[in-house]
Amino acid sequence: MPEPDPDPSHRNHWDTLPLLLSVPRTAALLGISRSAAYRLAESGDLPTKRMGGRVYIVTARLRAMLEQDDLGQAAA
Repeated sequence: MPEPDPDPSHRNHWDTLPLLLSVPRTAALLGISRSAAYRLAESGDLPTKRMGGRVYIVTARLRAMLEQDDLGQAAA
């Protein structure tokens, strides 16, 4: 039997986010500074997509990365 999600609103929150997030919005969601988020994006530690000269964070890949870390696995 699967374990219940301790915070059912956690999954719903992800479902309300757009497919791509701005770096500043990602920083706010993660609770880090904007400059730290840009550094992580530049280094490849955040999953990015470049469009029209702007950098976006791919929501689904960010979610998967964070969920893997929650399970104690290395992020891909």
